[in-house]
Amino acid sequence: MNRYDVPAGKPYLDLLRLVREKDYFVLTTNVDHQFQIAGFDKERLFYIYMQGDYGLWQCTKACHKQTYDNEEAVRQMIARQRDMRIPTELIPRCPVCGAPMTMNLRCDDTFVQDAGWYAAQRRFDDFLCAHGHSELLLLELGVGFNMPGIIKLPFWRMAAENPHVTYTCLNMGEALCPDEIGDRSICIDCDLREALEDLST
Repeated sequence: MNRYDVPAGKPYLDLLRLVREKDYFVLTTNVDHQFQIAGFDKERLFYIYMQGDYGLWQCTKACHKQTYDNEEAVRQMIARQRDMRIPTELIPRCPVCGAPMTMNLRCDDTFVQDAGWYAAQRRFDDFLCAHGHSELLLLELGVGFNMPGIIKLPFWRMAAENPHVTYTCLNMGEALCPDEIGDRSICIDCDLREALEDLST
């Protein structure tokens, strides 16, 4: 069993049913693989490398720009842990400098953007370029104001700059947009889980 063998959350499956036959791209800050688990095409995702990935390790000193899959090592740790401790030899060490390894998460200035991160960024940029002059729906689901600079503000800017873009926001308590794009926006204050279930049936 690997991390993709666990069942996906129902909202992700409902969303996949909505977009499966569309030309879509997913931009998200989630680091939990739920989009891949649900069956979204990995080549249409910019999430593993946006904020990081619980399934990857990197050097704590960021001495080199490479990440490492940690699933097998974590499974060994789980199997051999006693009293919430693991054997010393299972503590991950950087193969380059010997420093401890940590999860690849964007939490400080040591975050490693490896080749996979840049490849995902290029695919997202290519998608935007390919659709720059066609009708485009920016569907923002549950994005709040914790980190608005990653998704929300760029979406607002894209909608303001491109008359072919429609901005749609589904969010309980935070469904809003600037007046400048109000005529091309749909803001729905709702429970996202219920909305996706209704839309996918």
